[in-house]
Amino acid sequence: MAAPEKLKHMVFPRHVLMGTNALDSLGQVVSDLEIENQGIVVVDATTRKLVGARVQASLAERGLTAHFYESPGPTMKSVQGAIKLGRKVGAGFYIGAGGGSVIDVAKLAAFEHGPAWVSAPTSASHDGICSGRASMKEHTGSVSVEAKPPAAIVADTAIIAKAPFRMLAAGCADVVSNLTAVLDWKLAHRLKGEEYSSFAAVLARTAAEQILENTQLIKPNIEEACWLAVKSLVVSGVSMAVAGSSRPASGSEHLFGHAIDRLAPGAALHGETVGLGSILMMHLHGGDWESIRDALREIGAPVTAKELGVPAKKMIQALTTAHTIRPERYTILGESGLTKDAAQSLCKATGVL
Repeated sequence: MAAPEKLKHMVFPRHVLMGTNALDSLGQVVSDLEIENQGIVVVDATTRKLVGARVQASLAERGLTAHFYESPGPTMKSVQGAIKLGRKVGAGFYIGAGGGSVIDVAKLAAFEHGPAWVSAPTSASHDGICSGRASMKEHTGSVSVEAKPPAAIVADTAIIAKAPFRMLAAGCADVVSNLTAVLDWKLAHRLKGEEYSSFAAVLARTAAEQILENTQLIKPNIEEACWLAVKSLVVSGVSMAVAGSSRPASGSEHLFGHAIDRLAPGAALHGETVGLGSILMMHLHGGDWESIRDALREIGAPVTAKELGVPAKKMIQALTTAHTIRPERYTILGESGLTKDAAQSLCKATGVL
């Protein structure tokens, strides 16, 4: 009997440029994509001052015109504002020049409008710089929505090194959380018959292991730390492209992170919540949660509720409700989630509370 035909669409960045002063080559990278010469550059007030002039100059050198859209935040209103400007000028590309929130607005605007988008991160706080998912703020917290991977990534490590170190530590924690995401994916494959890609899983784990093996390098104001973090984030993004979903980089630890964001909005960065979540979820999997805790501690990411800035009551509530965030995504939390007693025991066993 012939095997059934399968059709799989994988979208990868055509160019990844990273290093000192990489931003000055942004125009060259965009022009190599052979797209229209009018584009929307999504920024916020801070990143426009930081890189706006350099972005505009680099694009102008290649005959490309930048129309700046200053995003007030990662909301659908911001996305629609960027699309409105994009349609008005006939934009052939979008660029997200900023942190994760700015990039999320750019990628979702490009996804809904149609053109390609380019990621130009000024910080590396999570794998959104290269992923095909966008996190939007709603009144109930953040929600992850479908978008598309960037056509190119231009990561200037000199700029990223100047961002608050907390952001880089959070980005590293986000990558480390791949370890529990992959275990959840395997579990869903075994128990629910979910499609699983060993290639994507290896990429995701490799990205995480690169962080775990080099924690001594991840220190403030060290550009080599930015190289390591960005490379790992890019590999993590590629793993999702291979899988065709966020599965290799988003499991129970991300459900926990989203639950925290809903219960205590603004208390912590995305990477910080999912990093701490990976400690808890690895304990549930019966794996080496101590090595994750120790690595995050050395990097400078939170490993306790107090360090995360979340009250104990909300920590327990997040653990008991996390399974409801994406009920279609099976994880170690199961379909019923944790009881209050189980959540308290878990937090005590890992020293989170």
